[in-house]
Amino acid sequence: MKCRIIAVLGTRPEAIKLAVVIDQFRRRSQEFEIAVIHTGQHRTMLDHALQLFQIKPDFDLDVMRPNQTLSSLTARVLDTVENACLRFRPDMVLVQGDTTTAFASALAAYYSKAPVAHVEAGLRSRDIYNPFPEEVNRRLVSAMSEIHFAPTASARDNLLAEGVPSDRIVVTGNTVVDTLRALGELSHSWENTPLAAVPADACRLVLVTSHRRESWGADQERMCLALKDLVKKHSDIRVIYPVHMNPNVRQTVEALLHGTERIHLTEPLDYITFVSLLQRCFLVLTDSGGIQEEAPTFRKPVLVLRKVTERPEASQFGMAKIIGMTREAIVAEADRLLSDGDAYIDMSQGDNPYGDGHGSERIVEAVARWHRKLTPLLEPDKEFKLPPRPQPRRRRTDVPTSVAKAAAGRE
Repeated sequence: MKCRIIAVLGTRPEAIKLAVVIDQFRRRSQEFEIAVIHTGQHRTMLDHALQLFQIKPDFDLDVMRPNQTLSSLTARVLDTVENACLRFRPDMVLVQGDTTTAFASALAAYYSKAPVAHVEAGLRSRDIYNPFPEEVNRRLVSAMSEIHFAPTASARDNLLAEGVPSDRIVVTGNTVVDTLRALGELSHSWENTPLAAVPADACRLVLVTSHRRESWGADQERMCLALKDLVKKHSDIRVIYPVHMNPNVRQTVEALLHGTERIHLTEPLDYITFVSLLQRCFLVLTDSGGIQEEAPTFRKPVLVLRKVTERPEASQFGMAKIIGMTREAIVAEADRLLSDGDAYIDMSQGDNPYGDGHGSERIVEAVARWHRKLTPLLEPDKEFKLPPRPQPRRRRTDVPTSVAKAAAGRE
């Protein structure tokens, strides 16, 4: 008898990370029957991603409302996903990450007595308000999960420390790397995209994203002022900032940055355009968890605009640095990478520590073995292992600043 799976997604990151998993389940159609639920938590951005990956939802729940509260969103997702579970009667419900969709869907599956498999399990910042509400969402999903697909060994260790049995954890690598390996090979023009107006000159591109709830207000203002400082100090950079749709973000960013020379505020980018920008940019400043995982695939240094991160691997490998949201720290750390060739190269070498492009295959194989009641869920030698950690370069203390700056821009 086929294993009946429901995959739930509501935001663009969930679609990006589950699309490859859904595809792997469909490739094994003799073993699996899969239904896709689209909660509509992020309607426009998610619809673009679904079109890119050619996913047509079986259930479109349309839960989004203007100016909705977290509690009202949670209630609607809970109610509608529970109804879908009662109609489809899955053997397992697959959720991804730490969104309100993931949490409420896991709770709906639990109420329906359907086992939950959690993709990207075990991430922890250990601060319930950073990020908010994601840190609590993912902890609660863990409490309801039958199988925990940890992207890395450190995520597995977090789960073990919380008492999750080791035979219910599989280290898979993050499925976003699977997606990027496929999309990164595609050529893409910026014509007819929000990036069409960015001049094709010799300027280095600095990609900025900032939208987290804990950054709204004063932190967002300080970040904007830092960006103005950077373009004033470095005449050879352009800042590209795709501004999130949330009005709390837009109001601040537009007020402080609109019309600033060499700062390009754009509408949100479709994913293939975003990947193209990530490939072409020089440096990334972001508070996004997903971009921390994506940028190392293209060996782009990341300055993390947060106090803590639940994704420590890039920092541990020297590919990212947590700098917070003060104006002084943002300017100082970005200036270092824009001016010091060795510092830049140190942060742009090595393989992605989050995955190897085979995470989706591991997930589907583990679910197949779970359905057949086989143990272990995946043989240890088939789990994802971290690549070797790159060694820092020897410092070139005798190189003039102008030469180092040129190296940072061209190497």
